[in-house]
Amino acid sequence: MTPAPQDMDTRSRSRAVLAAILGNAFEWYDFGVFGFMTPVISSLFFPAEGLGQADAVLLTTALFGTGFITRPLGGIVLGLYGDRYGHQRAMVLGMSIMAGAMALMACAPPYRVGGALSLAMVIAARLLQGFSVGGEFATSTTALIELAPPGQRGFFGSWQITGQVMAQIMGAGLGYLVTSLFTHAQLYAYAWRIPFLFGLMILPLVFTLRHARHRPAPGGHAISTGETLAHLLGQRPQILVGMGLVVASTVSFYVIYAYVVTYAATVLHLPMVHSYQVQLVAAGAMMLVVPFSGYLSDRCDRRAIMLASLLAYAIMIVPLYIWLVAAPSIARLLVLQVALSVASGMFLGTYCTFLVDLVSPQARATALAIINNLVVLLVGGFAQFIVTWLIQATGLKIAPSFFVLGGIAMGLAALASLPASGNRPAGVR
Repeated sequence: MTPAPQDMDTRSRSRAVLAAILGNAFEWYDFGVFGFMTPVISSLFFPAEGLGQADAVLLTTALFGTGFITRPLGGIVLGLYGDRYGHQRAMVLGMSIMAGAMALMACAPPYRVGGALSLAMVIAARLLQGFSVGGEFATSTTALIELAPPGQRGFFGSWQITGQVMAQIMGAGLGYLVTSLFTHAQLYAYAWRIPFLFGLMILPLVFTLRHARHRPAPGGHAISTGETLAHLLGQRPQILVGMGLVVASTVSFYVIYAYVVTYAATVLHLPMVHSYQVQLVAAGAMMLVVPFSGYLSDRCDRRAIMLASLLAYAIMIVPLYIWLVAAPSIARLLVLQVALSVASGMFLGTYCTFLVDLVSPQARATALAIINNLVVLLVGGFAQFIVTWLIQATGLKIAPSFFVLGGIAMGLAALASLPASGNRPAGVR
């Protein structure tokens, strides 16, 4: 039997954690790079006569949302697989599917060359990406926290989000490089494929994980699908609370991060290349805050940290948007992004371990997959489409802030429904 986490030597634990973090980072990079490249993709795949830029962006954000349709299915399939055979094996399977999807996206010809086939290839790639990433959050989060030694569950759980922030840095960095190093003609001719080809770097990690020692399912033996479902049915209240928290994290991420380059370029008319620089700085700030929050949560009550973070976010977001829209500039966009990133980072650094501890070990991956993917499908998948439509329908450039504020309110309500637990010693809760 594989050693329990507390019995693992430091080297084995470090290798397992590093593989989980890097695999998670590339999964989310591969899924999210489509959002970063929306302004380019909208011109390449929706260039029909009479279609304005706003409509092309609207259609592209809808296409981005198709990747969320298969997320619940992928989450359930990979979650059940992970709970039964081990979360590391589930990660390998999901990463392999993601690599195939990135190859398909990188090879897709523009619409003027391939016509309907081009759109079919992009849609197929997005559906495969959705299936793959659907199980990524649940399997990698559960694996990381199960690897944590006593007293460090919060800190280890925070590295799930750190991996996602790494993905944002990679995405914004590649976006900045291709928009600054290549001319407009080169970017639209071939350079837009570079960020997608870079995503194939996930393949060496697949090879490494396939040849690593796999940890078994919780309890040391595979449990049946029926047993997993029985555990889930007994935890419906916890699942509802978890969904409220995922709503808060989802709307803030997909509107404030994935959509910001498109928003800056098409609504505020700011240079796209500088928007990528803003993303890099904001992601760097969050990358520092998230592990600190996780570390703090091993010594303080996690619920209190999350409540304070969401309240700060709710208080800041509308005034910051009003200030930005009043006189759009890269400097003001940077202030907005960094301020919200710090508040979001304090919430997210605690969030993963809190979610994992809501449900029993026997069904963690499946429960997290259901909680995360149903919410992301209903709220996050078309968040960019919704806020783009809201801006067009209302004429208000601050409309994204209202949408995000609604999601933050749901997260606050979910936390308020739980009893105050006070400060906890390290490793408890």
